[in-house]
Amino acid sequence: MSQGTMMPTSAMMPPSSVPSGSFIAPGGGNMVTLPAVEESYVENILRLNRGKLATFYMTYENNSEWNAKIFKGIIEAAGRDHIIISDPSTGMRYLLLMLNLDYVTFDGPINYEYPFHGSVVTPSTPLTDATGMNGQ
Repeated sequence: MSQGTMMPTSAMMPPSSVPSGSFIAPGGGNMVTLPAVEESYVENILRLNRGKLATFYMTYENNSEWNAKIFKGIIEAAGRDHIIISDPSTGMRYLLLMLNLDYVTFDGPINYEYPFHGSVVTPSTPLTDATGMNGQ
């Protein structure tokens, strides 16, 4: 073996980014595992109700100006740690932290059934109406 630079082996290389919920197979490929059914977390329930008007009750500890605050708006997006809503009367958009969320109220029915047959609800999932049928 001649002297020179050492070629990195796969054992020496840092792992590639692996999506949450997946693992690296012995052959080196990523295996993604999806839940059999969408899980009932607040973020997923809010995603199922994108486009609906809702009221968000938030509390902020150690805040002398306002310990509790109420936001009303159209649900635009929801993530693991945040909610994005827009106020239809002003157009103002709010990024709210789930950490401060106490509860949410809706004036109408809440979409809770997962019409996507076990697939993951993402920000690009189509909006649904009150029937859950995308207006069809």
